[in-house]
Amino acid sequence: MSPLVAGLGTTELLIILAVLILLFGASKLPELARGSGRALRIFKAETKGLMDDDEDDATKTPEQRELEARQQAQLDAETERQRRGDTA
Repeated sequence: MSPLVAGLGTTELLIILAVLILLFGASKLPELARGSGRALRIFKAETKGLMDDDEDDATKTPEQRELEARQQAQLDAETERQRRGDTA
């Protein structure tokens, strides 16, 4: 019996992989996988952040809020540099 991933067998997974290679080319697949993983991590962090914000906002000091705002700005700038492809 073949291993199942989301209800798909080995044959179906191979067909899907072949179609992806035909559509995007073998050289683009790693970049596509990295982008998908990055998007999932961001989505996960944002949904966790939404739940945490409701609980944490009442107990944070203004200094903690300012520090978090600076950290978020740095993270946003780094994400933008990566999106543009800058290495500096």
